Amino acid sequence: QVQLVESGGGLMHPGGSLRLSCAASGNIVSINSMGWYRQAPGNHPGNQRELVAVISRGGSTTYNDYVKGRFTISRDNVQNTVHLQMTALKPEDTAVYYCNAAFSMYGPRWGRGTQVTVSS
Repeated sequence: QVQLVESGGGLMHPGGSLRLSCAASGNIVSINSMGWYRQAPGNHPGNQRELVAVISRGGSTTYNDYVKGRFTISRDNVQNTVHLQMTALKPEDTAVYYCNAAFSMYGPRWGRGTQVTVSS
């Protein structure tokens, strides 16, 4: 089996930066796309996990319009890691951030999430 473990979340003031990391481990053959999703606080209809950024094995990237120009996704195919550099953080970036990876052998898998809180 495989596992994804996120790290790097925490509390940051508006305008600050944080770097999230996610490491895949286990019986990895290869990983296709890797990405980050987030879910804002609040248990109400419509509050769904949304795409933040995704990166293909070849390095092509896609970003949510809300984070374009502020967040940068990168990956290391040897270390099986994906990172999210977040700058110019806003209070509305507050959410639990989840790592996702599409394993060639197992399909998509999720990490447990890491909390990011942006507040003064």
